[in-house]
Amino acid sequence: MFRPPILLILQISFLLLVVKLEAKEAPRPNIIVMMADDMGWSDIGCYGSEIQTPNLDGLAENGVRFTQFYNTGRCCPTRASLLTGTYPHQAGIGWMMSNQNLPGYKGDLGKNVRTIAEVLKTAGYSTYMAGKWHVTPHVRPGTPKYNWPRQRGFDRFYGTIHGAGSFYDPNSLTRENTLISPLEDKEYNPDQYYYTHAISDHATRYIREHKEKNPFFMYVAHTAPHWPMHALEPDVKKYKGVYDKGWDEIRNSRYARQIKMGLIDKKWKMSPRDSKAPSWEDASDKEWDIRNMEVYAAMVDALDQGVGRIIKALKATNQFENTLFFFIADNGGCAEGMGRRSGTQYRDKDPNILKPMGKDELQLDMIPRRTRDGRVVKQGTEVLTGGPDTYHGYGLPWANASNTPFREYKHWVHEGGISSPLIAHWPAGIKKSRLGKLENQPGHLIDIMATAVDLAGAKYPKKIEDTKVVSMQGTSLAPGFNGKNIERKAPIFWEHEGNRAMRDGKWKLVAKGSNGPWELYDIEEDRTELNNLALKEAERLKSMSETWEAWALEAKAKPWPWGRKKSQQQKLSNKKSFKLKQGDDLPMNKAPNVGQKPFSINADVTSAGHDGVLIAQGGVNHGYALHLQDGILNFSTRHNGKLTIIAMKTLLPKEKTSIQLQLDKNGKVTLHADGKVTEGKVPGPMYSQPIDGLQVGVDLNGVVGEYKPDIQFRGRISNVQIRLLK
Repeated sequence: MFRPPILLILQISFLLLVVKLEAKEAPRPNIIVMMADDMGWSDIGCYGSEIQTPNLDGLAENGVRFTQFYNTGRCCPTRASLLTGTYPHQAGIGWMMSNQNLPGYKGDLGKNVRTIAEVLKTAGYSTYMAGKWHVTPHVRPGTPKYNWPRQRGFDRFYGTIHGAGSFYDPNSLTRENTLISPLEDKEYNPDQYYYTHAISDHATRYIREHKEKNPFFMYVAHTAPHWPMHALEPDVKKYKGVYDKGWDEIRNSRYARQIKMGLIDKKWKMSPRDSKAPSWEDASDKEWDIRNMEVYAAMVDALDQGVGRIIKALKATNQFENTLFFFIADNGGCAEGMGRRSGTQYRDKDPNILKPMGKDELQLDMIPRRTRDGRVVKQGTEVLTGGPDTYHGYGLPWANASNTPFREYKHWVHEGGISSPLIAHWPAGIKKSRLGKLENQPGHLIDIMATAVDLAGAKYPKKIEDTKVVSMQGTSLAPGFNGKNIERKAPIFWEHEGNRAMRDGKWKLVAKGSNGPWELYDIEEDRTELNNLALKEAERLKSMSETWEAWALEAKAKPWPWGRKKSQQQKLSNKKSFKLKQGDDLPMNKAPNVGQKPFSINADVTSAGHDGVLIAQGGVNHGYALHLQDGILNFSTRHNGKLTIIAMKTLLPKEKTSIQLQLDKNGKVTLHADGKVTEGKVPGPMYSQPIDGLQVGVDLNGVVGEYKPDIQFRGRISNVQIRLLK
């Protein structure tokens, strides 16, 4: 029998001991997670774009790009999932910041989940955040702060609590726990305030001021390139002429680059141009559309400039080598038509009169009525976007290009809605042989928490006081950095607004809407989802759909607020008459069921000269609102997003006045106030029961009309009665 020499045994034992000690003593990395907002899969250079992103491209060249990384398809759920390592419904944010009175749709980050910052703090990490929060409805002065960043594990915070707003004057701008005006912020006074640069500047500040020997975790959540299309003119000039050939040519050129890079398989055909997008040849507002995309590109460019400053700060503080840097996006490109209605739409009256805001006045509007220096904010296709007095989105055709080569957009869970770039860069942890490589294993936002816990040596809690904590749903991506199997043990699931999906190995199950049929795709052969195998693979589809249904109940995606089946939602109220008071807040199932029904509203109002919402039910898609604007009583409705406004001709008295409204079955509207009558016409009753609930004296959910959102009416409302009519 062979007996190894004693010297060889000692040498092997010594080497094993050294490896064990090195593994134990290897410093834990700093971890930076940077996220773009409403940015498509192909919108940065290293994923096929013509947009100049040299800093992100450099991280990709010296790191690893994941080709099949996924988000949730929408901003709020993505942030909830990223922060907690759970599916968004488990964190209470299955939709937006609106309480649907269902377990998975509370619209506020749950106490039964922990953020990465909360978990890593227990492992000795410092925790910093700059940028967009958007996981609580409480964004206004005087509202609760229990779910603001400083209360959810972050040592320092600069950013916005709300989701979107002007890049020159962002709403809900906050330093630590205090809402601030950018003009009165004593700690940050650039020559030109621009939110993307402000986020990056604070991220670099946190790096430079991190003096402790312990590692840090930093979350950098950009709002770029989410609408409005706002960019500084020197950046826009870089892209003059780049988009003159239009969206069809951009899609084709990106597709060709992606094949050359190996990001996509050449056997995957590019999805056809969306049927709702005209060919570039048939586009009617070419100059306007070109400008939109030039500004969009400049917004991505500015974000990349910030990446460069962060890299510089890491190198200056000798922290670059042992910092794990993730770059991701929260959903696919956004097809929403913000500000595209033809005919210039002023956000306030008297457009030729300057009405400056006070330097210390807080910006509380997502869409400002005026700029800080008093100019009216404008929309419409006659207005070229980019400056602080404009507010537009880049629209569906360009979003189609952003999501090259995939189908669909933000909101949906086909590949165009949920595919995200993922760049992982970590000089101390990624082997040189892997630099610039592509990693094809599927990953999801739920994996970021698992990766952070793994690399930080943190202990994920099972319980906080008497509250059981939802377990981590993902798996660490760290083995994938170096080409090893991440050993995912469960499929990946999605649900958003009734759109559903499941990814299990190479198979993807997906459906549009709560009643849409299931589709089935072999992602290895057809990632652009053009060859539906639902009929050929009926047994597989049945098995996967049953697995999805079981997950939906366990993860609280169901019961959901979509559709009208009693099995899918709580039973709607069958009451015909409602007596309400100021401050009432009724969820969808307890609010008047106005779907397809005429109704009347009676109330006594003492305005005392104040504007604001009297009664609002619904939001930006379906709903109505009775509100005072510039002292005039308005009735606003939304039917499939179309806004109609009926306004009285005279001011409402400041003293107590009885008002009445009636909406008839044919859409006729009659407003009574102060003995005067105004009549008008809207498309009809609400097409269905609005998902957003009803509120008296405020509109905290989706805003129906062109009024300031979320502002409490400071007058008095009494004797409110709503009746459903025959």
